Amino acid sequence: MRTSGIGVVTTRTFDCREVLMSHANALLTPKGRLRLARCVVEDGWPLRRAGERFQCSPTTAKKWADRYRAGGAAAMVDRCSRPHHSPRRLDKRRERRIINVRFTRRWGPHRIAAYLRLARSTVEAVLRRYRMPLLRDLDQASGLPVRRPRPHRYEHPAPGDLVHVDIKKLGRIPEGGGHRIVGRQVGRRHSGQRGRGYGFMHHALDDHSRLAYSEILADERRETAAQFWARANQFFNEHGFTVKRVLTDNGSCYRSKLFAEALGPNISHKKTRPYRPQTNGKVCEDLSTTLHRFGLTPAKV
Repeated sequence: MRTSGIGVVTTRTFDCREVLMSHANALLTPKGRLRLARCVVEDGWPLRRAGERFQCSPTTAKKWADRYRAGGAAAMVDRCSRPHHSPRRLDKRRERRIINVRFTRRWGPHRIAAYLRLARSTVEAVLRRYRMPLLRDLDQASGLPVRRPRPHRYEHPAPGDLVHVDIKKLGRIPEGGGHRIVGRQVGRRHSGQRGRGYGFMHHALDDHSRLAYSEILADERRETAAQFWARANQFFNEHGFTVKRVLTDNGSCYRSKLFAEALGPNISHKKTRPYRPQTNGKVCEDLSTTLHRFGLTPAKV
């Protein structure tokens, strides 16, 4: 893999040698083909008799006999089925554009296909051909592949069986940039009294269908969380979901009596173990995807 001015270009050398994958009782392994061909060519067996002996058709017997006459024992291995020329294959320039968008923006094949106006299957084929790693195996900051242990994933069998709820704190960045980019003096002038502070993204995600409902609100108090859940529950009901369980962290707004009253007696409230945010990782991952897609910035706290 090498880098260039347009992104990352991966070069791959195709090896047309195939490995024969056969079961233990296969008759026409390379050794069996050689015995078949020698019976026909050297011993003079009829094709039909040789086919019956080696449990294949006369056409197959003729094929291996002809290959033995042309190339000897070395011709008994499998040939590469890859065509010598593919006139409808995507040109190199467009393939490099796909790899460039994948590496710089870290998009999936659906978004790359819509952006470049290509078929999704074409984009997937190019990504496989260049052996691009899956998005889940990439570091979100650098875009480079990282080693991650295989997680233990679960999914509830029906929509509404479990809804993940969480809050993400967002810094309000004024037009023209904040003080981290342009310095404190210019940043204060950009901010004034309007742009300072934070927004709070309340997010609810269904465990089975991945249907999500989000709102950016002014705070994360118990009243705000309870009102958000009432609207989120109505949203899920409109889509035919009956919520049975809600999973949250141990934030004060979720431990309040007001939030418990908003859930009602028919919804079970589950909380994550303290200092164990991985339990509610599905909603955190979906929040990160939403923030990245809409260009929002989480606060550094």
